[in-house]
Amino acid sequence: MRTVASDDETLYVAEDEGQRGQEGTFYVVYRTEDRERRYGYFCSNCESVDVAMDSMRRIKCNVCGNFTKPDEWDSAHE
Repeated sequence: MRTVASDDETLYVAEDEGQRGQEGTFYVVYRTEDRERRYGYFCSNCESVDVAMDSMRRIKCNVCGNFTKPDEWDSAHE
């Protein structure tokens, strides 16, 4: 498992748990190596953990703009 540093904390990137984005894959990030405490996502395009998810489960990197499409689309969400 790959490690990254964020705010004086070591985070663990699960490169076998990812979702494809428009510019690169988003990998799940954990606070612990045993994957018990989830942190968020890692953007493989710019190697940032400054990533957010909205109510439609779309993932977007706040640094480079990489994003995923929603799992489901409903016109009521527009």
